[in-house]
Amino acid sequence: MHKPNILLIYTGGTIGMVKNPNTGALIAFDFDSILNKIPELRLLDCQIETISFDEPIDSSNMNPEYWADIAAVIGDNYHDFDGFVVLHGSDTMSYSASALSFMLENLAKPVIFTGSQLPIGDLRTDAKENMITSIQMASLQKDGEPVIREVGLYFEYKLYRGNRTTKINAEHFQAFESLNYPNLAESGVHLNVNDEYLWRTEEESGLIVRTKMNKSVGILKLFPGISEPYIASIINSKALKGLVLETYGSGNATTEDWFIDLMKGAIDNGLHVVNVTQCSGGSVIMGQYETSSQLKSIGVISGKDITTEAAITKLMYLLGEGVNATDFKEIYETPLRGEMS
Repeated sequence: MHKPNILLIYTGGTIGMVKNPNTGALIAFDFDSILNKIPELRLLDCQIETISFDEPIDSSNMNPEYWADIAAVIGDNYHDFDGFVVLHGSDTMSYSASALSFMLENLAKPVIFTGSQLPIGDLRTDAKENMITSIQMASLQKDGEPVIREVGLYFEYKLYRGNRTTKINAEHFQAFESLNYPNLAESGVHLNVNDEYLWRTEEESGLIVRTKMNKSVGILKLFPGISEPYIASIINSKALKGLVLETYGSGNATTEDWFIDLMKGAIDNGLHVVNVTQCSGGSVIMGQYETSSQLKSIGVISGKDITTEAAITKLMYLLGEGVNATDFKEIYETPLRGEMS
């Protein structure tokens, strides 16, 4: 029987830290000796190899250049491994999982992001369980083919679609949630996979790694009392090509003339504006109320039930790929990797 080959990619973050018993300071450990830190990995029915960033980074410093590095590692090793586990700081993990889902076109193998709230050497750490089960998830096969064929995020007994996740808690072990899409799998006494919710690539062609992410994007969160000069200073920036507009409820915004005029002018000048809800769960339904019908009429893109993390990375991706302006709205509103319903 072929044992799955899993590549463990360490980018940085709490999961790869150990505490110096003398000073209490956290330092990154050498992942080549991971079996010494987690001997339980020897019990897994797979082969594990590791690769680390030359300089592990805090996830607060994550950016599209590092996303390209992760994508390149996966692309370069794609034919030699059956699955990939990316160890990553939790703060920006949802952004990275979303970005990689777009960058890895025709992905047909598992890429599982995970991390931890406590360092791997801590007595109460969640790092070991998250890492061990992520590797198990990446190793799952049926009839010699991977069960998971998408970018996932595993944390605290649940595997989520990566581009559907949001970090919801900075202190609890259950740090992530996927409020608009069911879990892909749960870990208990057994690993239970929800096959009906798994993403399946329709393309039969091989993996294409796309790394041209355009950073000329922004996020604007509306709030009662937001001023005209403030919005104008943002959307009139010549460097801005795409904007995620976080609106109220099901996509509602103020109907004051100055706001609609500013948005219309920006869109007419080529700015792509995506409407997403500020709510943790639910969907934008433009036109349901009068307070969103004007946004729809001036050409604002509906983000439907996409997360802000996926919305901004999808903007970067489509702008980086140079999607034609006339097709941009239609393509954005189409699910590409299961990121929206």
